[in-house]
Amino acid sequence: MEIWVYNPYTDQRQIIEAPEEKIEIGRDSTCHVCLPSPFISRQHARILHEDGHYFVESLGLNGAVVAGRALGMHERARVDVGDEIRIGEFSLYLMTGEGRTGRQHARPVSIRKRVIALEQAIHAKLLERLNLRATGGELSRDDAQYVSLIRKHLDEIVADHLEQVDEEMARHLAREFLWRRTLAEITRRCTGKMLYGYGFEDTEVLDAKLEDGAGRLVADLMSQLHLRLTATTLHEDVAAAERGFDKRFHSLAKHLPPNLARYLVRRMLHKEVEDVVLGYGPLQDLLDMPNVNEIMVVGKDRIYLEKDGVIQDSGRSFFSDEVVQNIIERIITPVGRRIDRSTPLVDARLPDGSRVNAIISPLSLSGPTLTIRKFSRIPFTIDDLVERGTLTLNTAAFLKACVLGRLNILISGGTGSGKTTTLNVLAGFIDNRERIVTIEDSAELQLPQEHVVRLETRPANIEGRGAYTIRDLVRNALRMRPDRLIVGECRGPEALDMLQAMNTGHDGSLTTIHANAPLDTMMRLETMVLMAVDMPVRAIREQIVAAIDLVVQIARHADGKRRITHISEVRGIDPEHGQIVIEDVFVSNPAAPEAGLSHTGYLPAFVENLIEKGLLDLGVLI
Repeated sequence: MEIWVYNPYTDQRQIIEAPEEKIEIGRDSTCHVCLPSPFISRQHARILHEDGHYFVESLGLNGAVVAGRALGMHERARVDVGDEIRIGEFSLYLMTGEGRTGRQHARPVSIRKRVIALEQAIHAKLLERLNLRATGGELSRDDAQYVSLIRKHLDEIVADHLEQVDEEMARHLAREFLWRRTLAEITRRCTGKMLYGYGFEDTEVLDAKLEDGAGRLVADLMSQLHLRLTATTLHEDVAAAERGFDKRFHSLAKHLPPNLARYLVRRMLHKEVEDVVLGYGPLQDLLDMPNVNEIMVVGKDRIYLEKDGVIQDSGRSFFSDEVVQNIIERIITPVGRRIDRSTPLVDARLPDGSRVNAIISPLSLSGPTLTIRKFSRIPFTIDDLVERGTLTLNTAAFLKACVLGRLNILISGGTGSGKTTTLNVLAGFIDNRERIVTIEDSAELQLPQEHVVRLETRPANIEGRGAYTIRDLVRNALRMRPDRLIVGECRGPEALDMLQAMNTGHDGSLTTIHANAPLDTMMRLETMVLMAVDMPVRAIREQIVAAIDLVVQIARHADGKRRITHISEVRGIDPEHGQIVIEDVFVSNPAAPEAGLSHTGYLPAFVENLIEKGLLDLGVLI
């Protein structure tokens, strides 16, 4: 048995002879595989040979990543020959003696990378036939004639390359095809539609009879997964499918007819290359996965995702940095944004409202970098937040009363803590008869009311003119007779205009701000107002106290859960020290945040008014 060790940072390669049954890996010189690095534990991991299979077990707190899956301490995962085992800055590959023949100085290539290399060759041949240098915005899936031409050439090219698909690659491609078809079908049955509208129904059906056979395979797999398939169980159904799919596929693959297996390979190769040319490349199906919250691309070779609050390596990659940049342009062009060396940073959104940030050279030294914060096509309700433990039933009833009672509410939290989702849910309580004006950098809010005016900022054009900021839009919104003003995020001079709006009859307004605690929120507001005008701090604090009624603090915890930690009243100014006084109405226990919020015993000044209007039951606070 051999362990092939590769350090991508130093480009050093090493082949180590190791015992068959148990291989110790770590920094200690007594280990079979010694990795001299401060990022490696003394006894970091080991490889075990049991029942004819190899398993990697993580021994240290630093963990290991096996074929894209992160392992915690004492967790184990099966590993196949050629799979990547990532430990610290090293990539390790388990290889048999035969794999070394004629390749002593070569780096081993995993199944996934062999598939990507084949797809890249098919893609390059397609571009050559189409006489194109890149896959930029000129390719459009709305041009039926052009798409038909692409598919015709692609079918011929894939047929020419099928002989390069070995048994392991074929199994991988068939598995990926059936998994993505299963995911698409779960989504369709739960919601009645595809989330991002460029799924398998848009790609070429190569053989109607075999396509029916593929459909029956998906139906058989789904029937074994015991799914509920309702709109409210979408996330649970996807999680159940992920847990049970590989076992079912392993059983099914043994009896897969050769002609159908070959068809699945062709379809998957078609789909992968079509996604690059007409869709979002390797991001396409990640966008369709409802339990993926965020997608993070760092150059062409690293695509990370956040699933259920945990960041993990997807194991996917783009063909080149040029393809990454072209897909960025494909995303931002429809919303009137641009990116180039003179404007290397851009904020945009996908058609469904998902937030997009992209940054390229010369600002990014890691290659084109893309971050997509997905926004659920099925908006969260207050019941969803209660079910997920973000808040409790009592606090939900309290916040609903505050919105209906037209209090000015500031939602505060860190990046990715769930501020926009909470804002969207609270704004959903606003009476349908009111006129709502929303102002955002990238339009994300999904409000159910009919009378909503959505405003979005615009950057400067190539001449440096024509920019409209949040502050410009807030000022203009005040002339639009809004009953409610909702600003997606206050992060600059617009805070002054927002406070003035709240102080001049536009009560019931909502906004968000980046801060880690209610008191920090007040200091952040002071700083942002000072960006707009030089005025005494005392005057700024009086403006804040007069404008803001309630601060809702939300945080993302170590377990990935997002929870409201404080609901606090902005009470006034301390006459002795001149500081803004914040009183907590509900707080969570930092030692046990999963227990939820509890009432502090403090009754805000506005409670009596809410009770008189019949909006709040005092029992909520007791």
